[in-house]
Amino acid sequence: MPELPEVEQTRRRLERELAGKRIERVVVRAPKLRLPIPHELHTSLPGRTVRAVERRGKYLLFHCETGWLIVHLGMTGFLRLLPGTAPPGKHDHFDIVFEDGAVLRFHDPRKFGTVVWTTDPPATHPLLAGIGPEPLTAAFDGAYLFGVSRGRRVAVKQLLMNGAVVAGVGNIYANEALFRAGIRPDRSASSLSRAECGRLVRTVREVLQSSIDQGSTYRVAEGTVAYHPLAFEVYGRGEGACTRCGGALEEIRLGNRSTVYCPRCQR
Repeated sequence: MPELPEVEQTRRRLERELAGKRIERVVVRAPKLRLPIPHELHTSLPGRTVRAVERRGKYLLFHCETGWLIVHLGMTGFLRLLPGTAPPGKHDHFDIVFEDGAVLRFHDPRKFGTVVWTTDPPATHPLLAGIGPEPLTAAFDGAYLFGVSRGRRVAVKQLLMNGAVVAGVGNIYANEALFRAGIRPDRSASSLSRAECGRLVRTVREVLQSSIDQGSTYRVAEGTVAYHPLAFEVYGRGEGACTRCGGALEEIRLGNRSTVYCPRCQR
């Protein structure tokens, strides 16, 4: 699943390419993804100009003058900007066709993505209203994390992945941040000290920002999507050696997700 850095890279690319473009029409080939694709898009979007492309958590927000198109890529979705002559494939479910001939195409084999429309402020939409603070902003700091972790028996990794606590920190970057912070992922969230919360906030920001800066975005090749072209210290390395101490990494399941950590370096 694309995580926050991949969505942010997508946002930057699309805003660079789409801001100022005028929409000619939309094409809907699948009436429903995770949610039904709104019928009003056929009348609401044509004639509108894309003013900006923003992000909230893992959602992309297309400001189209009179409203907002909200898109979530789901587990296997991605957006491609193509020439209008490109024929659609089997899993190409939704197109925005622009007056200059360009097409923004949503490809989603598993149909877990989301496309919705709102004329209200997007922050009030039910999909976005309950999302926690953005991890790269000042609202997510050590004092905040310490406060929301009090009384929580849930594992600290699961707390980080709770979108109502902090926006968009998925499995990969939670693993990496906890390793850098020296904190076991299965520790009770309420056991974190103030100092540990401050350190963990710092490493969450570091791994996310580093991935964004290095261009960790997906690439399309032969009909597949490859995410995260970066070298990770723990994620996906359950049978490897720790890059710090040389000891064996361990892999466990937390919340039905693979979790890798170093039992020597993480306490």
